Amino acid sequence: MWRRSAVAVAAALALVLPGTAAAAATPPDTATGVTSAADPSGPGAYAAGYVDTTVSASGRSFSARIYYPATTAGSGQPVATGRFPAIAFGHGFFQSVSKYYSTLGHLASWGFIVLAPTSQGGLSPSHSAFADDLNAALTWAVAQDGTAGSRFAGHVRTDRLGLSGHSMGGGASLLAAARNPQVDAVANLAAAETNPSAKAAAATLTLPVRLIAGDRDTIAGVTDHQRPIYTAKPPTKQLRIIKGGFHCGFMDSSSLFCDSGGITRAAQLPISKRLLTEWFLLYLAGNTGYDDAVWGAPAQTDPQVSFEGVR
Repeated sequence: MWRRSAVAVAAALALVLPGTAAAAATPPDTATGVTSAADPSGPGAYAAGYVDTTVSASGRSFSARIYYPATTAGSGQPVATGRFPAIAFGHGFFQSVSKYYSTLGHLASWGFIVLAPTSQGGLSPSHSAFADDLNAALTWAVAQDGTAGSRFAGHVRTDRLGLSGHSMGGGASLLAAARNPQVDAVANLAAAETNPSAKAAAATLTLPVRLIAGDRDTIAGVTDHQRPIYTAKPPTKQLRIIKGGFHCGFMDSSSLFCDSGGITRAAQLPISKRLLTEWFLLYLAGNTGYDDAVWGAPAQTDPQVSFEGVR
């Protein structure tokens, strides 16, 4: 557990922010959105491929790690047959994209192309610029669908775009959504208030947004960050709070000044992956079989995650 001094350091960081595998499931039909509601806490049916590349779009240029549904797992493998929704994911303050590889790969295994910019990784990030980078990543992905010779040519659902992220990146995902009318859905992890305000941005959004939080978060906690954003956001919206969840439990490993929770990281990550995946399966892939998991009794009586939401 953190001592008082560590909590003070975490609070200072928050101000800088203002901020057992399941069986593989049947992949969604990305054209019709028809599939059975398989458990998205475990890996999906696709192998997760990845590539590191330079993204240049909308007057911006930065490196990014991209995970995608592949024929075989690993670096540079061919993209699987089909067209897939694209999601831009923002890392947390002073965190490497590598801290999120398991989550990015998990989403890819369920049929999503996930682009994670490595920009704004220093001690003085621009939240506004990071939001623009997330949108530039989506613009780049859409362009790649029609670019001859691109590995993603003919593989991007250009009409189905999403945003996600952790902490600073979660706040930036809301800023990005407010600037991009092409975005269809947002789901993020421990979203932090940003400068400019993620709360103010959320107030302008009517697209579906799920805020995923941890009730033991001492860095960007629910009271000062996710709840104000949730309150400001018009429907459709959800606030799902993982019981015992902590800020760094959304990452693959700890870093400097990390907190701890009432559950382990190994317990928290499958929950957060499930919550991200089922939201995007419903609102990006169009799989209505996940409506009950998102809005029905399984969600409202989940013993691991509290439920608040308005359609």
